[in-house]
Amino acid sequence: MGKWASLSAAGPGGLNRGYPGSPMEGPNPKNHGLPFTSPWLLAPMEGITEPSFRDLVLTENPPRAEAAPGPGTGPAPGTERPWLGGAFTEFVRVVTDPLPAWKLREHLGPARFPAPVGLQLMGSDLSALAATALRARDAGAPLVDLNFGCPAKGAIADCSGSGMLRDPARLERTVRAVTEALPGFPVTAKIRAGFADDSRLEDLARAAEAGGAWMLTVHCRTRVEAYCEEVDWGRIARAVAAVRIPVCGNGSVRVHADLERMRRETGARYAMVGRGALADPWIFGGRAPTRREAAEFLLGYAGVLRERHGARLSGTAARVKQLLRYWTAADLLGPDRASWLREEDPERLFVRLRAAGGVVSPADSSLASA
Repeated sequence: MGKWASLSAAGPGGLNRGYPGSPMEGPNPKNHGLPFTSPWLLAPMEGITEPSFRDLVLTENPPRAEAAPGPGTGPAPGTERPWLGGAFTEFVRVVTDPLPAWKLREHLGPARFPAPVGLQLMGSDLSALAATALRARDAGAPLVDLNFGCPAKGAIADCSGSGMLRDPARLERTVRAVTEALPGFPVTAKIRAGFADDSRLEDLARAAEAGGAWMLTVHCRTRVEAYCEEVDWGRIARAVAAVRIPVCGNGSVRVHADLERMRRETGARYAMVGRGALADPWIFGGRAPTRREAAEFLLGYAGVLRERHGARLSGTAARVKQLLRYWTAADLLGPDRASWLREEDPERLFVRLRAAGGVVSPADSSLASA
């Protein structure tokens, strides 16, 4: 797997504070014990942020040892300035029985990084959810996030995910069930701006806070709006004004400059990136990768999928195409994205990627021999 061959378990890392003079320093006088190492976070995305993709993004965005200005004292040489401050698993669904620890460890993956990876849970059975959260902590999760945003019909029918956006009191009880099971342990909540509209946004934000959430992430679209292109960051600002806990904004961060702009315009402490990271995994640091680096990332992703999961070449190509639908990094695909998505021959797809990036040999031997 080339440069990613060393992905393996290591001790848990992360700092419980922002670096001196960092964007995390703001009007809120404390970080509430959250383990994030910078204000930029990778969003949980179903079918995407499982360990194979997530670990590569974390590997490409490590802490950077460089001068960061100290408050009123000038530069503080050697301060770590991370590009990516934390990530989350795709949601783990809890139905009527607590999930086993081995399943939770599987979602967390084998590797550990300085930036923490929170384990996101979704469910409506309070007892099963609380018990699973306990097991998540014992499995090594540095924090637990609760999903109140999934727009899928199945989640709504089960009154979980965005189904709870219609009942702030129930959302509060759900958060409280988990925070009371995990006293002193970071539990966060992620909501949408509302179900059909945003009229109850403040009620939902206060419900999460009243339930004991340490941080609230606001995806600024409603459930009905799904993943529409137009968003209203003013909804994030409304949530910030409604609660005292840190708020993380989420929605239409497309380029690196949007991260700080979101925080500046909304007052949010954190900014979360979803599809923007599928387009450009380097968005957190704002560094423009070379075409070779862009191609090697995609080939490396394919290699990790084959190495860890034994995926067939056709299945691996399908997963890579998920990224190609959004990919913009280094303009690797050129003007004809459609021709890449129409490519039916998996081997031909990877040959094209190597050629586009000037990669002489495959990033992973399993692609060469498949």
